[in-house]
Amino acid sequence: MTNRQLHIGLCLTETWLQGREPDDAELSEQRSDPAGFYIRLAQAAERAKLDFVFKPDVLAMRRGKSGTAPSFVGLDLTVLLAAISTATSRIGLVTTASTTFNPPYVVARQIQSLHWVSNGRAAWNIVTSIDGAENFGDAPMPPPLERYRKATEFTDVVRSLWQSYPHEALDNSVEPVALDHRGAFFSVKGPLNVPGHASGPPPLFQAGASEIGRDFAASVADATFASTPDMAAALDLRNDLRIRARKQGRADATRVLPGLYFFLARTREDAAAMHRRAHAHLTRAQRLDAVKTILGLDLSKMESGARVTADLLPSDDRPVRSRTHADLLRRHIENNEPLLEDLLARPEVVGSAHWVSVGTVEDVAADIVDWFEAGAIDGFIALPGGSRESLRLFLEELVPLLTRRGLFRQDYEGETLRAHLRIGSQT
Repeated sequence: MTNRQLHIGLCLTETWLQGREPDDAELSEQRSDPAGFYIRLAQAAERAKLDFVFKPDVLAMRRGKSGTAPSFVGLDLTVLLAAISTATSRIGLVTTASTTFNPPYVVARQIQSLHWVSNGRAAWNIVTSIDGAENFGDAPMPPPLERYRKATEFTDVVRSLWQSYPHEALDNSVEPVALDHRGAFFSVKGPLNVPGHASGPPPLFQAGASEIGRDFAASVADATFASTPDMAAALDLRNDLRIRARKQGRADATRVLPGLYFFLARTREDAAAMHRRAHAHLTRAQRLDAVKTILGLDLSKMESGARVTADLLPSDDRPVRSRTHADLLRRHIENNEPLLEDLLARPEVVGSAHWVSVGTVEDVAADIVDWFEAGAIDGFIALPGGSRESLRLFLEELVPLLTRRGLFRQDYEGETLRAHLRIGSQT
């Protein structure tokens, strides 16, 4: 046993509704008072002493697939987290903002404002977006390389804006300074009109696990919301990010926090049944179509029992919707050459490429301990599956179990997200 402790966040998205229709009470709770719904989730996470709550964001209407519960996405996430900040006192608040569609000055100002409203508990999850272009003009989505080039400049501008009006300027010991930035994508004069917070700038999160995403995360991110469907993928990502960070002169390496999509129940049989129900609506044809969408690989003529071998893979330079998911699934095929039916059950195919754990509180806790002690993770972001009971068991029984084993805090030791994540006051 080491002195390391887990970092744990909760995703506020209603992942427990995946694959089933919500009942009337669930719909009423979420749709009649959406802010209150998310506030109550955040308060429950704070009672469990979690590091932060997090929510992805999209800038387009996403229609639910057949068999998938509708999702209430519409509230602006930074506004929602500002509301949550007034009803909580310690838990971190990780907002998501796209670098593809937003102006950097607006994002810098919004997140610094949230940082002040929450007294140092804000963080920015940097995304480049994979859709939504139609809501910002007639141009199509830029290719991944361009999106990440833009994200790099955008992030540099935001960090410079945060530095342009330092906290020390409030007592007139220093002066705000202009940026006069002129780059390939942005021209921003500055300085920002919101001063820095005494705790330091908001931490940065990033979610890309593709080659270009890894380079970007290693250069700026304090934490990575990773898609790692198995321990080997997590070990590879964590080791690789540390190597890349060292090459860029970063001593405080990015914390790897994969999404953990868990199905908790009192018995293993009940947990397994929940997991089956969550994906039962996906037909074999839909799964095959998902593989084709992710990789451009048509397996519809392949017989059950055949292996999907590396030589079947198309060129990896073709355009894909998500390079992260494509790279993960391609790597799995190259390393394992799985049976077709096993491939069609992979998280990348039936879900979102996240780590999946199914069983009792003790089973899932053992899974977490195995990954943590193997050095595959620094913590995780909880994605409760199957039912609200799965969420309750996680917060009220699994987290306390990890605490008793010395792997998670008994109480908050600081008041800011930087304190929870154990990172310095400066980036």
